[in-house]
Amino acid sequence: MRVIKEISNPSFKITLFAWNNRYIIKFENGRLEQTYKVDQFDISSENDLLSMLDEPFLAFVSEQFLKMEEQQHMALSRLAP
Repeated sequence: MRVIKEISNPSFKITLFAWNNRYIIKFENGRLEQTYKVDQFDISSENDLLSMLDEPFLAFVSEQFLKMEEQQHMALSRLAP
C-alpha cells in the first residue's frame, strides 16, 4: 500500500492510499477510523479524489464519527455490571 498524501484537518487525520487498483481514503479520529474505497477506474485522476473531500462529505464523516462514538460508548456501557 502506497501513501499518496496526508491532508491536514482540524477534526481528524486524513490519509490517501493507492492499493490494488483502488484508492483508499482513511479518516482517523482518536480510537475510531473510517475507510472509503474508490476504484481507480471510477475517477480520472488523483485530483478527482481530492475533489471528493468537499465540505458536505467531510461534514458527513464528522457526523459518522459522532455516531460511532455514541455506539461504542453504549456498547461498552452494556459490559459494565
